[in-house]
Amino acid sequence: MLITMIETDKLENTEIILKSISYLESRGFTNIKADATDCEIPKSYIRKSTGAKITPDIVAMKNGRKYFFEISLKSDKPKLLKSKWLFLDTLSRMNSNRFRIITTKGHFKFTADMLDDINLSNKTPIKI
Repeated sequence: MLITMIETDKLENTEIILKSISYLESRGFTNIKADATDCEIPKSYIRKSTGAKITPDIVAMKNGRKYFFEISLKSDKPKLLKSKWLFLDTLSRMNSNRFRIITTKGHFKFTADMLDDINLSNKTPIKI
């Protein structure tokens, strides 16, 4: 089982990933890896309990700290997305890293509802 952006979503939303990368670069992030065509792909993690392979959408460094970024777009499979976000949030807290959600116009309500559903309402999505 592979938990990443669904292939059709990925094709439609490569532009959003590239905008996000530009946004992060302008904010001082370096060593950016993204699950997009022009970039190095971030390290994948395998969940021991299910064997699921999880790859963050974007990984970047700033001030010596690793940040995991997820692009939040409306999805047909919100359960998989929630599972991925919870895993990345837990992983980032274990290693003193940071986990952030990036979203765009038309997806704010979906993102807020998802974060509330999994008790991550303390996360404020980055709006691009």
